[in-house]
Amino acid sequence: RALAPLAPRRSVTPIVAAIEGPGAGAGVATRAAPGEVKDIAQDWQLDFCSRPMKDERGKKMWELLICDETRSFEHSEFFPNNRINSVELAKAIDRVFVARGERPRRFKFFRSQMQTIITRACGEVGVNPLPSRRCQTMSRWLDERLETVYKTHPGYDGSAAPNMGFEGGGGPRPLPDALRGESWAFVALPLVGVKEEAEQVRANRVFGDLLEIDPTLEDDALIPGIAVYTRRAAALAGWTKGLELGGISVDFDMGTLLLDTGVSDSWQYARFRQTKELTKEAREWEEVKAAVNGLHFLAIQTDEDAETTDGFWILQDFTQAQI
Repeated sequence: RALAPLAPRRSVTPIVAAIEGPGAGAGVATRAAPGEVKDIAQDWQLDFCSRPMKDERGKKMWELLICDETRSFEHSEFFPNNRINSVELAKAIDRVFVARGERPRRFKFFRSQMQTIITRACGEVGVNPLPSRRCQTMSRWLDERLETVYKTHPGYDGSAAPNMGFEGGGGPRPLPDALRGESWAFVALPLVGVKEEAEQVRANRVFGDLLEIDPTLEDDALIPGIAVYTRRAAALAGWTKGLELGGISVDFDMGTLLLDTGVSDSWQYARFRQTKELTKEAREWEEVKAAVNGLHFLAIQTDEDAETTDGFWILQDFTQAQI
């Protein structure tokens, strides 16, 4: 399926090499007994942080939340503030594995300040931790629980400061030259076309990564994207698969596309001339993205006339939970 252009083809700055979360690919031992828990090729999402509630001692309460990426299952568990450590967290995670009889490939989480505890606990239970902005499912669940659980608790503290989230990495950085596209363009597909590309990713025919799409969106809704063209599309897509992509946005002051990865990194992905025409196209692209709640995509293919892609990522601007 050809991608509809939103702007002329233009040259691309270097794009690049894999950035993996801590522990990715590392061999770690599991504490579950053999035969009790099977490994599954799925990612789950995890949040472990204090909540705006106090217990009967007047101490802040903490909570562990675990779900898969469609919330087909959910686990919630409160912790007193004297049990906030990686050992207690690993025990709780282990109990979830035994109860479900399965262990995911990775745990995604978005609170960078909790990275040490979460990484150590994941090492104990044999799951790779992955700092990620692709935690929209968890963020939505937290917002729901704020209204249905936390605010109804007798110890709710509405004056509590907002909780920790991801921290910026000190501004966008230029990417190394390990990978380079030859040109790029603002493009768009109707949602039905995005779903067709997603099926290619699910079937492992192309590199990429997917997110759950709002089921209320109509199939003819226009989804904006960035298309990168290169004769080395397969190689570029393969390396990009090593990135935990968050989203792409336009920095109008710099005339730059910014690519967010992990929970704290931002990269100067591509540049455009800040002419009146190109700036207008960039603003229109951001407006189309805002109209579909930040949903967008990255496509990598050989040229603008190609009917197939070598890489396809569904992205969404990450709105952190209110707590």
